[in-house]
Amino acid sequence: MNPRPQGFAGRIVRWQKLHGRNSLPWQGTRDPYRVWLSEIMLQQTQVATVLDYYPRFLGRFPDVRALAAAGEDDVLGLWSGLGYYSRARNLHRCAQAVVRDHGGEFPRSAQALQALPGIGRSTAAAIASFCFGERVAILDGNVKRVLTRVLGFGADLQVAANEKALWEEAQAMLPLRSVQEAMPGYTQGLMDLGATVCLSRSPNCLICPVHDLCSAQAQGRPEDYPVKKRKLKRSAQALWMLLARDARGAVWLEKRPVPGIWAGLHCLPSFGSRAALEETLPAGAATHLQEGEPFVHVLTHKDLHLHPVALKLPSGASPSGGGEWFAADRWPQLGLPAPVRRLLEN
Repeated sequence: MNPRPQGFAGRIVRWQKLHGRNSLPWQGTRDPYRVWLSEIMLQQTQVATVLDYYPRFLGRFPDVRALAAAGEDDVLGLWSGLGYYSRARNLHRCAQAVVRDHGGEFPRSAQALQALPGIGRSTAAAIASFCFGERVAILDGNVKRVLTRVLGFGADLQVAANEKALWEEAQAMLPLRSVQEAMPGYTQGLMDLGATVCLSRSPNCLICPVHDLCSAQAQGRPEDYPVKKRKLKRSAQALWMLLARDARGAVWLEKRPVPGIWAGLHCLPSFGSRAALEETLPAGAATHLQEGEPFVHVLTHKDLHLHPVALKLPSGASPSGGGEWFAADRWPQLGLPAPVRRLLEN
């Protein structure tokens, strides 16, 4: 690993002001509620997707007290389609903790923010940097890529000691002058550089503001960084999903257990086989099942092979289990897994 480059922080701040992303709806504010909400939404989710959800969420829950007072189903319903639903449950729990334990005001230090539900070290640092100008480092995926390339940091980040070492480097490279004014631009600049220039594949090194300070660029192999040697193993699972409707057009939904796939969401009853699905039906109903077109839904570490099976039931009949009927004006408001919502809308 090469020595820390001189002047790095100042270049990032100046570049961000001129060439970074400066028109996103969560920028230009030091309101920790809005910054926190955007940071949670942006975890594992593209900016283009969050641009759609963020204003709707703020319209429904304009401040932390409104979010804390909401029901979990309302929160999950508005989050539906964003995925990684543990984020929404932790968002709700965090809002309640801020109101209950901090009088509705977010703590002003990264250390105190990190004690709240669902706020990790990097997210806490982002909030503290953007809102309070604290000199504290973030280390999300984009920032890891920028820093490992600039430093020529070739250690395997799957090893905890190596990631800890990178955290120490990230902290040491923070601005030293006019810290409160510089930190928001520096933090945003690192994010923007990783998202728009220092890409994982085919990085745009020629327009990078720190290309002459970058070890990976000098080596001619920026795509070799960051180093992560352990590959995540993907798995597959088949599920048969019962799309049952009654005579009025209501749909039968069950709430998923916590923890597990789609924990806490309302879902079509799902089974490991068609035979298991049929066992939950009223006598004779299995002969009226209609097979839908199977499709694959991709999760982070798993491919779900989904087999929708439709059924119309007469009034008074229902599948066994802990579900209930939801009329057409009710189910759209629920927290639903994305593939279930698509099935119902189609």
